[in-house]
Amino acid sequence: MYERLSVHQRITPMVNRYAVHALGAGGQEGALIAFAQQKRMALKEEITFYAGEDRSEPPLFAFKARTRLDVSAGHDVTGPGGEQIGWFTKQFRRSLTRSTWTLGCPALGLEAVGTERSQGVAIVRRIWNVVLEDVPGPWRFHFDFRTDDGVLVMSSERRRTLRDAYDVELPQLPGGERLDWRLGAAMAVALDALQSR
Repeated sequence: MYERLSVHQRITPMVNRYAVHALGAGGQEGALIAFAQQKRMALKEEITFYAGEDRSEPPLFAFKARTRLDVSAGHDVTGPGGEQIGWFTKQFRRSLTRSTWTLGCPALGLEAVGTERSQGVAIVRRIWNVVLEDVPGPWRFHFDFRTDDGVLVMSSERRRTLRDAYDVELPQLPGGERLDWRLGAAMAVALDALQSR
């Protein structure tokens, strides 16, 4: 449905909030299409997306960890009726030097591996986080998700801004379909919300 998204984080005292907008061909932001918030220090990660900030309507979709307090826990992305849209999991060992995730979309019969685009930025970010643990870093990190045969399924690029903001691309696949935008939005939020875990 959507080819490009923008995801912005809004930090508040007790929760992190995320706004998802459609992006036009020229990069201009369209209407808000999803809004989510993350409770900090939750034992079992779950983020629910709504159509508006007031959350007055039923949820659009959500993602939830399968287990508690597990750095490599799988997360299921589900629709409003609990149907599975897709899943993702962090590859903990590979992520020690370069963040790596696996993303699955059963409806398309595909799996894709997403890694930080720059090994150099990945290493510098880790050093920064050890030395200056609570100071946000200026690093722009980007992720590309590709199938085993190299097909780009999704990319997420951090913008040059002080706050966390990302542009997400969902390119057309060889069969003409695209990754479900809800799975793309959930993965983009997870790349921000769960990156340090």
